[in-house]
Amino acid sequence: MTNDQTMFLIICSAMVLFMTPGLAFFYGGLVRASSVVSMMMMSIGSLALIGVMWVIFGYAMSFGGAGTGQFIGIDGVFGIDLAKIGLEDVVAAAQGGDGLGLAFAGFQGTFAVITVALISGAIADRARFGSWMVFAGLWATLVYFPVAGWIFNFTVTDGKITDGGWLVYNIGVMDFAGGTVVEVASGASALALALVLGKRFGFTKGMHAPHNVPLVLIGVAILWFGWFGFNAGSELAADGIASLAFINTLVAPAGAMVSWAIYEQIAHGKPTSVGVGSGAISGLVAITPSCAYLDPVWALVLGLIVGVVCALAIELKFILGFDDSLDVVGIHLVGGIVGTLFIGLFGQNVGLFLGFGWDQLGKQALGVVVVMIYAFLISYALGWVIQKTIGFRVTSTDEIAGVDLVQHGETGYAGTDPRWTWKG
Repeated sequence: MTNDQTMFLIICSAMVLFMTPGLAFFYGGLVRASSVVSMMMMSIGSLALIGVMWVIFGYAMSFGGAGTGQFIGIDGVFGIDLAKIGLEDVVAAAQGGDGLGLAFAGFQGTFAVITVALISGAIADRARFGSWMVFAGLWATLVYFPVAGWIFNFTVTDGKITDGGWLVYNIGVMDFAGGTVVEVASGASALALALVLGKRFGFTKGMHAPHNVPLVLIGVAILWFGWFGFNAGSELAADGIASLAFINTLVAPAGAMVSWAIYEQIAHGKPTSVGVGSGAISGLVAITPSCAYLDPVWALVLGLIVGVVCALAIELKFILGFDDSLDVVGIHLVGGIVGTLFIGLFGQNVGLFLGFGWDQLGKQALGVVVVMIYAFLISYALGWVIQKTIGFRVTSTDEIAGVDLVQHGETGYAGTDPRWTWKG
């Protein structure tokens, strides 16, 4: 069974890792043509940086033993299990024939990578690449690695959680694949950065239509494919729970696509491909925490609800006056909140509307609030310090010219570089 589990996790890890290039396509297609390289580089840069950090010390911070109610690592606030630095303990186990721990470390590392990359969508068109990389490294260290330990690091004995991070063990928050750790944390952090960097030059509703819709849809397809590994893989074994997570990862985004399209038809007179794609992402976000806790019919209901809720939520930036460029807040923060709370309403054996009382709903709400506030405050502080020191935002002149050429010295499409001239 261990070898089967190991292979299952390796396959799922590869699928989840593929999500980051998928996100690069999705975000890259949504921005204007002069920002596509910058947008994709922020995702790919996150993959490189967080991959290195995870191996060196990230895994040790998130999974440094099973200390009751731990905050980070095993020895209190900043305790780290030195045996896990550089994946030393799981590498030793793998050399002894047990590769499951090493596969698990790799699987969780892919989660860290995609979570950091998600935030970048809020600051499209106006961020310095070097400053983004500084933020990404600090954010992973201060936000993602600890929060992953709060939720994902636990010990199960006879089917019950007997030890682990304080949110999952002490509070009893249920989050199967990362509704709080991935979605709420990245969404709250995206809001913080959007506030720190301010609005794009000339910010208005509809200021920049997606420059490449096919690229957006390719990104959606890759993300959806990878999300099956994300959710089903979180069971760590190819069993009935993984199958439930798999089917719910099919039905929830499908429902969200339908409801988002209907909303667009009613509100704007026609459904759009970008809207339907965004609906799929909102459904995937919402089902992430709840994929193993809902019957498929309730997963469908969740998808139908969250498609409309997120379609409405992305309008908040115009009402409240913040520039979340690619709707990370409206889709990931709001979708993550809805999906996490939905467990307390319709989750198997815990849902309020299934006769199990208010207890789990309260725990879910507390988990959302804790992660949201923690991630927002740390992210705002990091963004503010970076902006005041090395600078986070490009100048308005550079923004208008396009960050691709300014930050990377290249453009996304042949013939669009103003330095290029025809000499035929």
